[in-house]
Amino acid sequence: MEPDPKNAQSAPAGLRTLAQPVSAPLSRAAIFLVVTLKPGSETRTAVRSFCADLSGLIRAVEMRDLEAGLSCIMGIGSEAWDRLFGSPRPAMLHTFREIRAGERHAVSTPGDLLFHIRAQRMDLCFELAMQIMARIGDAVTPEDEVHGFRYFDDRDLIGFVDGTENPRGQAAIDAVLIGEEDAAFSGGSYVIVQKYLHDLAGWDALSTEAQERIIGRKKLSDIELDDSVKPTSAHSALTTIVQDGKEVKILRDNMPFGRPTQGEFGTYFIGYSRSPSTTELMLENMFVGRPPGNYDRLLDFSRAVTGNLFFVPSASFLEDVAVDEPADASVSDAPPAANSSSSGPSSHDGSLGIGSLKGDTSHE
Repeated sequence: MEPDPKNAQSAPAGLRTLAQPVSAPLSRAAIFLVVTLKPGSETRTAVRSFCADLSGLIRAVEMRDLEAGLSCIMGIGSEAWDRLFGSPRPAMLHTFREIRAGERHAVSTPGDLLFHIRAQRMDLCFELAMQIMARIGDAVTPEDEVHGFRYFDDRDLIGFVDGTENPRGQAAIDAVLIGEEDAAFSGGSYVIVQKYLHDLAGWDALSTEAQERIIGRKKLSDIELDDSVKPTSAHSALTTIVQDGKEVKILRDNMPFGRPTQGEFGTYFIGYSRSPSTTELMLENMFVGRPPGNYDRLLDFSRAVTGNLFFVPSASFLEDVAVDEPADASVSDAPPAANSSSSGPSSHDGSLGIGSLKGDTSHE
């Protein structure tokens, strides 16, 4: 597999693994696919075989319009990682942790694989989604599919600009790509996804000024409210994470979606980060509050109906995955290892191909 260099990023300085294009520019269209793995050794064989072929599918569809910026990111859940790859594991990989606080609930829902497909044209996203499912459809069960679109000037359906504080350039790469802290998985990333449904009728009944206090920004200009007037419960305040005097960023690529005839209006939240703990702390602040009880009032009008955490391995990792023999059921049918977010970085035999696009050893 030869990832397209214009869509991929390098790992942080000193680690030359080729990353998946997590910090690619925002697109006008996206499809989010979440699936679970079916039982059986044939599932492990099919998915492992698919890993190295994904970039070829992307290139084939991309050729129809090279200027449309087609890309696809593949993420792998905690239990799926154990089935597909075993040890070593990414140091911070675990299942999504649900949060309950009063009537607010960040749910945890099934999901083994994530495909984040994006382009300037929805037809390219749709074609690639069809090709992916043609390859692995017999090995997986669909859990969620969302078709997102860019709404006017990058606004969500509640009328505010989304993603203003995204890091850019090298700052974005540093925010989302793992480095020496887990060198076996350098160039990887973590991604948390949630599907939120909005009570637009209730939201639209608020005055613009009340909405601005909830979000923490001016609705028209997108200028952040001054701290002297911005409530500490504002969305922008609770999702600002500062550690050791420095703000820690994540990279969002949220998309509106909906079905007007069904009264469904939502935002698909997708946040990439070097460590999932940053996004998890944001969610804790939103749902529980900082301090507890001082929660994000946006949740009075929005509810999460899905929640997943995935590890995004480097493109170099995916291209080096070896195809199993179908008879290798002793590994694929073994119970998944216990999930843990505190396990430290594991040693590795060099199969990530550090310093090249193709490693000398396949991921067994």
